[in-house]
Amino acid sequence: MLEFPRWKYILILVVVLISGLYALPNIYPKDPSVQITASRGAAIDDALRVKVETTLKAAGITPKSVAVEDGNLLARLPALDVQTKAAEALRPVLGENYVVALNLATTVPSWLENLFARPMLLGLDLQGGVHFLLQVDQKAALDKRLDAYADDVRVALREAHVGYESVERSGDNSVRVALAPGADVTKAREAIAKTLPTLQMTVEGGALIARVPDTELNQIVLNAIEQNVGTLRNRINELGVAEPIIQRQGTDRVVVQLPGVQDTAQAKRIIGATATLEYRAVADGNAFDAVSTGKVPPDARVFYRKEVGPDGKPFPILLSKRVIATGEQLVDAKSIIDPQSGTPAVSVTLNGPGGQRMFDFTSQNVGKQMAVVYIERIPEVKIIDGKEVRTTRTVEQVINAATIQGVFGKNFQTTGLESAQFAADLALQLRAGSLAAPMDFVEERVVGPSLGKENVERGTTAVMYSFLFALAFFLIYYRMFGLITCLALLLNLLMVIAVMSVFGATMTLPGFAGLALSVGMSVDANVLINERIREELRAGVPPKTAIATGYDKASGTIFDSNMTALLAGIALFAFGTGPLKGFAITMIVGILTSVFTAVTVSRALATLLYGRRKKLKTLAI
Repeated sequence: MLEFPRWKYILILVVVLISGLYALPNIYPKDPSVQITASRGAAIDDALRVKVETTLKAAGITPKSVAVEDGNLLARLPALDVQTKAAEALRPVLGENYVVALNLATTVPSWLENLFARPMLLGLDLQGGVHFLLQVDQKAALDKRLDAYADDVRVALREAHVGYESVERSGDNSVRVALAPGADVTKAREAIAKTLPTLQMTVEGGALIARVPDTELNQIVLNAIEQNVGTLRNRINELGVAEPIIQRQGTDRVVVQLPGVQDTAQAKRIIGATATLEYRAVADGNAFDAVSTGKVPPDARVFYRKEVGPDGKPFPILLSKRVIATGEQLVDAKSIIDPQSGTPAVSVTLNGPGGQRMFDFTSQNVGKQMAVVYIERIPEVKIIDGKEVRTTRTVEQVINAATIQGVFGKNFQTTGLESAQFAADLALQLRAGSLAAPMDFVEERVVGPSLGKENVERGTTAVMYSFLFALAFFLIYYRMFGLITCLALLLNLLMVIAVMSVFGATMTLPGFAGLALSVGMSVDANVLINERIREELRAGVPPKTAIATGYDKASGTIFDSNMTALLAGIALFAFGTGPLKGFAITMIVGILTSVFTAVTVSRALATLLYGRRKKLKTLAI
């Protein structure tokens, strides 16, 4: 009567071993550290390691270790309070070719990492994380928009067949149009008004002035900040950071908090990157002559290629002022290896308007050249009069200029990239969207748990004591079957930790509440089983039959009650946000594991203890 298949014992043993293995990384604490990542062709080598060690020693900091880990230089520090001091000491020394970022480095042994065992992610309320404060460059947002207005004015005048000598931005947030002699001013105004109806136009000094209203200027700034917040969300989602906090602060700042980030240098590089691409036609003319004489064709600009000549200076190239397509028009971007050249590349997909403009341009310019301009805004820190001054430098570099061999539209490839990592980062930035305005890092620090260390400890203690009280009650009230229940509950807790660690779920303080609830539901299931066995014994049923009948009859009720709770948890996860999701995740995982441990594991233990006894007259229950 009291039997249990051998294969189920093997299954339980495998589950216990796997759960223990994948829950093990959670016992290893993280080291506060400073991570140094190379950029723009810099090297991570012994010379850099010695420089870092010397700089830290001069600052009075003794690191645990300074070593290359996963291609980055990692300085592990003894405490959080020296982390910021170490980063501030290293940044001026290492310069702009290295990204210096705060980090919490794992101490999990490599053999566990090779098995893809990693610690459970903890939310900001439990673990803390990295805090960035970024300031949006409002002037750059306006400049970018006014440049777009100037380009739209040129297009409108060309399509209306109105001659002009120049279309340039003015210093008072306006676009100045110098019309050609004999050009129809009224026709020009009508053409511009049709394309840009919000601009206020006047004639001053023989030139047509298209001025942007103050209300629209304010809206441009607000839209830029909102777009940046949305873009940051997309970029952080691409990085796979769970439960981030991204919100506006004041009129021009954005707060970003990332819980438990493993590679903060990568996060910092992606968050603050303003890199994008522009596709422009190669203009007619000699670029060297234009640079030496200063005479540049009115519809062209001088750019510089990434290749350098014998004198160490990059080659100049003349490109059209008109932009064919930009990163803002990209729908998708993927890093690939170009099958023809075998070099890193980015496969680009434009949206409808961008694809149409590219199709129109390539249709009319087969055999001519088109260039790809890579634009990056680089933050710099300078010491002026003993004070740290943050500035930025914009780099515009032609990474590729090739002859158009055929007509193409929204799908094509951008080649000529320097490395696979550069291609991957560029694809991520383009895929997540370009920033409407550059942002500078004003502040960077590691933050503690948002609820405070004392509250976190109290929450952890409350869950632990509730668990211990349940175990004590079962041991006293159900005796031997209480011991069986306690073992099942402990395995349930181990399985929850292992499952959340494997799938990268985030444990938050509300998640602790969900865990406590799932433990309580597991207790309910075991109570149902034990009380059902008691009823059978009171009815005079033999002990072995009572155990088998108790489990059989209680299992259906347990499945039904847990299924309704599971549906509630799925609804919370699907429609809830923030703390509700954290609660729902642990609740769902806890319910699934509790059903397994209450129905299967506890029955296996009971069968193992009582199944082979020939003369069983009483049960300790």
